[in-house]
Amino acid sequence: MTHLLRSLTRLVAILLGLLVSVFASHNRCVAEDGFAPMFTDADLSGWVRTNTPPETWRFEEGVLYCTGKPIGEIRTEKMYQNFVMELEWRHLVPRGNAGIFVWADDITARGVPFHRGIEVQVLENAYGNTRSHTTHGDIFPIHGATMTPINGRGGSRAFPTQNLSNPSPQWNHYRIECRDGEISLAVNGTVVTRGKDCVPRMGYICLESEGGVVEYRNVRIKELPGGEVPADQVAIANRGYQSLYTGLNLDGWDASDTSQWNVQDWVLAFDAGDDGEGTLSTTRSFTDANFVVDVRLKEANSNVVIDAGDGSRIDLSEPAIAAQLEKPGRWNRIEVVTQDGGRTVNINGQPVTLPKLGSGNGKLVLTASGPVDFANLYAAE
Repeated sequence: MTHLLRSLTRLVAILLGLLVSVFASHNRCVAEDGFAPMFTDADLSGWVRTNTPPETWRFEEGVLYCTGKPIGEIRTEKMYQNFVMELEWRHLVPRGNAGIFVWADDITARGVPFHRGIEVQVLENAYGNTRSHTTHGDIFPIHGATMTPINGRGGSRAFPTQNLSNPSPQWNHYRIECRDGEISLAVNGTVVTRGKDCVPRMGYICLESEGGVVEYRNVRIKELPGGEVPADQVAIANRGYQSLYTGLNLDGWDASDTSQWNVQDWVLAFDAGDDGEGTLSTTRSFTDANFVVDVRLKEANSNVVIDAGDGSRIDLSEPAIAAQLEKPGRWNRIEVVTQDGGRTVNINGQPVTLPKLGSGNGKLVLTASGPVDFANLYAAE
């Protein structure tokens, strides 16, 4: 028995030594290579589903699958400044559309399902090439970001110098390098697109769902050294907002009449019909929450009243608010912010002085009259 125990002990020691050697070798490779995987599990750890539900994204067996519905994005939890990002992608359906955003804000921009940032285009070849876009790796600023293109055509969009992307269902390899406000893209091993003077130049990385059924694999990143970035060149950092609207259905909401509310992808449309007015309320209550509600009044007589918690009533027809609204047919952003024990309202980025708002403890209720579109419904508690 003693001999047997001695032999087993010796065997365990040998196996442990081998494991230590393997892990040490692996760690050396990671250190020398410098890259880390960006997707590791089915929960998409390290990522935030900004305005897309769990049904949109699925990670299994090393592949991230995107249904393309609804239109929207996921973003990293972490902000990045200088880095190299590598990934492989392929569209499963011809004419598919998707994209990768870098240096992006925490949530989507007003009236659109996309973030402000710099977009690296991911288009399938059958989408076609025109004077205004190609399917081979364009780079361009979007929704308030800025960039000076290298190999541009008079605008802010940078065009590839070679056409190297493969059609569906073949895989393509992207290498995106971002350094001190400059960006370059290598498609299948060759640098083809570049831009400079990017603002923001520090922010989140996003993957875009835009109708195309697309897969990603071997998504990895290597951070590079970087200096201090001026505050006006840093994207808006995480404010804790979570989407209240799935883009697929009315889950999480109670409607006075569901037939009045039409789920139109990233837009939630209210059709007044003969009743003229309708109400939509979150199923959950909030405590001292911040809210974002994007509203498009489609006619001059359209109106929205937002009850942002118990006693907090925001009527868009009130003169102080109406003076800050865009013309009918254009999007407005209403943001209710809790700060220093009080609540304020920003209309399209401008603070509006209103009678003292309530505590904000309760449900978010939207009351619409006339044809109205809603989008980008967020809460941060």
